[in-house]
Amino acid sequence: MELPFPAVNLLLGLVIGLAVNWFIHISLAVTAKKSKSNDLFILRKKCKSSFNFLIPVITIFVSLTYAEESSWVDGLIDICRILLIVASVNFLIRVVYALEAIFLDRYNIDKEDNRKERKIITQLNFMKRVVIVSLVMLGLAVILLSFEEGRKYGQTLLTSAGVASIIIGLAAQKSIANFFAGIQIAFTQPIKIDDAVVVEGEWGWIEEINLTYVVVRIWDWRRLILPITYFIEKPFQNWTRNKGEIIGTVFLHLDYRTPIEPLRAKLSEILKAETKWDGNVDNLQVVDTKDYTVVVRALMSAKNSPTAWDLRCSVREKLINFLQEEYPESLPVQRIQMESEQSK
Repeated sequence: MELPFPAVNLLLGLVIGLAVNWFIHISLAVTAKKSKSNDLFILRKKCKSSFNFLIPVITIFVSLTYAEESSWVDGLIDICRILLIVASVNFLIRVVYALEAIFLDRYNIDKEDNRKERKIITQLNFMKRVVIVSLVMLGLAVILLSFEEGRKYGQTLLTSAGVASIIIGLAAQKSIANFFAGIQIAFTQPIKIDDAVVVEGEWGWIEEINLTYVVVRIWDWRRLILPITYFIEKPFQNWTRNKGEIIGTVFLHLDYRTPIEPLRAKLSEILKAETKWDGNVDNLQVVDTKDYTVVVRALMSAKNSPTAWDLRCSVREKLINFLQEEYPESLPVQRIQMESEQSK
């Protein structure tokens, strides 16, 4: 059976596209093996499927433009035009993901002092989302402008742009505010990925920074979702803004008979045996007095907030055990003095 001329163009374009794909993949594989860098492997892995779709669409689209004109050939060309735009946007998005992976491959976020890495990752995450949204919007615009009906619709929108801009501006006021807040956070860095923060009375870590919201991973594995403007408009605690080290406190309410010097010496002994202590801060003071007790504060430092929390709990337990065993009279008690009738 003889194929119509447009069908020959279609098959020819597909064959050429597959051949080009095969040649480029072989070339990349050989070059990647010879190269000492891991960049080509990452690029090939991230973009392989989208590239395999893009090249045949391009060759089929070009070959159909040389086919004999007819209504159904024009329809195929229109379909290929849409597929070409979609494939191009998809490929560019995969390139963005590949570039992100290449950048992240150069940084180790698992090391002890990872502030620089967390800063770069925060900026990359935000810029990636901005670029992807922009590519999708650009692709939709190009698809609309590729057809006469789309151009007419665009002219209608431009005619009523005055009223539409006011309506859209009012409707998207919060979204726009969140967007610009995200830009501000990405570059001024009041928070970064994996920062330890205290927000809304909850302690946790910054897990995600999206275009419009931030996810905080609470210490008990819950997730606190906050609008990104929260971190611009409201006060919050960031325990790892410039460095991870932090001073932990332990408060004890003790009897007035408590010997302070032995307790201070015991704190130093406990800290020297603690692997979580960083060796910087070791202090014990009486910071307040109540009607029946004195308030003793023990200070200790650790490399980060989770470690400081565990250190505080351990020191508190050991100080209480020490007082129970050596100075039980130091534990707070209520005293009631009873007077007999004869003594009055």
